[in-house]
Amino acid sequence: MATKDAKRAKEYTETSDFADVEEENRLLKETVTQLRNEIDRFRAPALLVAELAEVIQRDGRKMAIIRVPNGNKFLVDVSNDAKDLRPGGSIVVEQKNLTVIDTIHEGAKYNVEQFVIIDKPNIAWEQIGGLKDQIRDIQEVVELPLKKPELFKKVGITPPKGILLYGPPGTGKTLLAKAVAKSTDSTFIEVVGSELVQKFIGEGAKLVKEIFELARDHAPAIVFIDEIDSLAAKRIDMGTSGEREVQRTFMQLLAEIDGFNNLGNVKIIAATNRKDILDPAIIRPGRLDRLIEVPAPDKDGLREIFKIHTARMTLEKKVTVDRILNLMKGYSGAEVRAVCTEAGYFAIRDNRHIVKESDFISAVAKVKRSEEIEGMDYLHMYG
Repeated sequence: MATKDAKRAKEYTETSDFADVEEENRLLKETVTQLRNEIDRFRAPALLVAELAEVIQRDGRKMAIIRVPNGNKFLVDVSNDAKDLRPGGSIVVEQKNLTVIDTIHEGAKYNVEQFVIIDKPNIAWEQIGGLKDQIRDIQEVVELPLKKPELFKKVGITPPKGILLYGPPGTGKTLLAKAVAKSTDSTFIEVVGSELVQKFIGEGAKLVKEIFELARDHAPAIVFIDEIDSLAAKRIDMGTSGEREVQRTFMQLLAEIDGFNNLGNVKIIAATNRKDILDPAIIRPGRLDRLIEVPAPDKDGLREIFKIHTARMTLEKKVTVDRILNLMKGYSGAEVRAVCTEAGYFAIRDNRHIVKESDFISAVAKVKRSEEIEGMDYLHMYG
């Protein structure tokens, strides 16, 4: 009896060992297969991400017109596995023949928040001096439609979709845009046109699209495009890929503006120092059709700006404001602010909290000297 039990135990152990070996062998085969597949995948050439422009039928075959990242277009074959092909969507193509392999859904193609300034400004109308007419125009064109759209519906008119602020540097264009964003409790989305062109050649049009999608998501919103002349200058012969990309980005901007409702809760404000070089397409009726000049302040404007920037400063009683204003004739609002700041620094250097007239005179001289140096640098570079 004991012999039979021992024999059965031995057979059981051998069977169990054999099963373990078989299971281990199966796992090793699966691991080898996985490693081979992974090696093959690593050896396969990378797929190229492109944009689908159009799907067409040619000679009974489904083909596609695609745009690769450098801007060139190609007519290519489409794999039978490629599904849900939509013009404007992202696709992956084989690098050698550019055959369309499949559609990809990139989701948020860019973390666009990294490339724009999103803010809730705290600039009030009272903090802007010397621009009463400009403030009134912006309130009528931007603020009123956002706050009381029903008034325009009753009267039967449509307000402009956007406005263009133009004038010399430092005259308050950005301040005006921020102030209207605060007065309407809107999200302020700021993008610089020159950075858009320089940093994103090859993808500028897509980024413009995402900026406006971001504005819709954060509505009510003000999209402020500074230095728009770098993006919307008059069109010239497009000889280089860079010029073609700027043109594509500009056309996308026009398409986005055209897609907005006049009484929608997103408004566009653009700013430029060079209105003379803008393409007429951007300022025609239906787009940025209200043009507001923001000039350098006159003497009364200088007085208002000076009063705003010295409101929290302790001035010596015998400060002659008119004398200081005469010295600042032709200054912009930004330069007046710089003078007030520098005057405060002169007082701090003398360990004083009271700002004297001599501090302002020294500050005017310093700011003027800085401008002359910048002007000389400009002439040296471009003269």
